[in-house]
Amino acid sequence: MSTDLKPTYTEKGKAFERDMRYLPDRITAEPGRSQDPWPGAAVPEGVPTRPVEPGRYRLIAAKACPWANRAIIVRNLLGLQDVISMGLAGPTHDKRSWTFDLDPDGVDPVLGIERLQQAYFAREADYPRGITVPAVVDVPSGAVVTNDFPWITHDFFFEWREFHKPDAPNLWPAEVREEMEEVMHRIFTEVNNGVYRCGFAGSQDSYNAAYDRLWTAMDFLEERLADRRYLMGDAITEADVRLFTTLARFDPVYHGHFKCNRQKLIELPNLWGYARDLYQTPGFGETIDFEQIKKHYYIVHTDINPSGIVPKGPEEGVWLEPHDRARLG
Repeated sequence: MSTDLKPTYTEKGKAFERDMRYLPDRITAEPGRSQDPWPGAAVPEGVPTRPVEPGRYRLIAAKACPWANRAIIVRNLLGLQDVISMGLAGPTHDKRSWTFDLDPDGVDPVLGIERLQQAYFAREADYPRGITVPAVVDVPSGAVVTNDFPWITHDFFFEWREFHKPDAPNLWPAEVREEMEEVMHRIFTEVNNGVYRCGFAGSQDSYNAAYDRLWTAMDFLEERLADRRYLMGDAITEADVRLFTTLARFDPVYHGHFKCNRQKLIELPNLWGYARDLYQTPGFGETIDFEQIKKHYYIVHTDINPSGIVPKGPEEGVWLEPHDRARLG
């Protein structure tokens, strides 16, 4: 999802609702089926699958976007850099599309396009919905295969296992799977999407309700992390990846820009220590570019920040301070 390319301000009086319709194709190790035995992971009837094939696909992401940030982190953690290439769009865009303005001459060097929109139109002429990241593009055809962000990271783990590095973490441990699915659902609805529900509320009442829901979930997570190093225990899982990308943006953007301002992340001792722990773990911190993050939200969201002024703070060095979380795991 982009941060919704560009999300229109919610109709007055209504709550923010995210459009969850995506290109559903899956990339799988076997045609038509998932390697994940969990019932909810089965490929639905009628959904096309593409074969796992090193070098065939290109992940298009943006460091500014929390949803794309997930895919970048999981690709790093699993060691898929040599089998799935990656292109990065710049932090700002117009109403049409993310653009490759970070690349020489503003052109993605592999796909040869200036706008991600071109890859969507190669798949479906006049594609009618948002041109979102992350997107996985089929390099030979230049067409987007999928932009269904939860399944992209899921399939990186289950379908590309043959190509994982030897010490890749088990991001989907079977022994805690049921509870992890519940935790991830709550993180998505109440936190990942909850900050947007606050920021794009169309009335005071919808904002108040969104704010209360967000902080109920944040309090739950603060308590959960009091006696465990990570969300599911002593090892990093997909649930941690999903929460981290929102926490990394909380103080620079969501606290003020989206009015999620009961407390700053740095004022929540367990969540703040946990966030620093992950940031200092290889695969996480190097994916965070605070300047790109701030430029994206404060420049693109003109309905919320019409001046386009990008704040200078907060200080980034605090992310490298000791976290003392190793004592928990």
